[in-house]
Amino acid sequence: MEYIYAAMLLHKAGQKVDEANVGKVLESAHLKHDPARIKALVSSLEGVDIDKVIKEASIAQTVAAAPAASAHDGGKKEDTKKKVEDEKKSEEAAAAGLGALFG
Repeated sequence: MEYIYAAMLLHKAGQKVDEANVGKVLESAHLKHDPARIKALVSSLEGVDIDKVIKEASIAQTVAAAPAASAHDGGKKEDTKKKVEDEKKSEEAAAAGLGALFG
C-alpha cells in the first residue's frame, strides 16, 4: 500500500510518478522497497488519468450513500441503482491495472 501512497503523494505534489521518484519517497520514509514492485506500479499507472480515477471513486462513494438518504424517493431509487452499477464498472476498470501489484 505504501507504493500507492507514494505515487499519490507525488501526483498531489505535481511531481512525475516515475521509478526514481517513488523510490525516493519510500526511502525518505525509511521504508524498504522492491524495485520490481515500483516498476510494476509505474507501469500500471502509465496512461492512467489519476485525477479522473479519484473523481470517479469519490462519485461512486457519494452515489453509494445516496440510496440511504433518498429512501423516500420511489422513482429515483431505480436511477440510483443504475448509477451505482455504472460507477462500480468504471471503478473496476480503473483498478484493473493496479490489481497486479497485490496478487
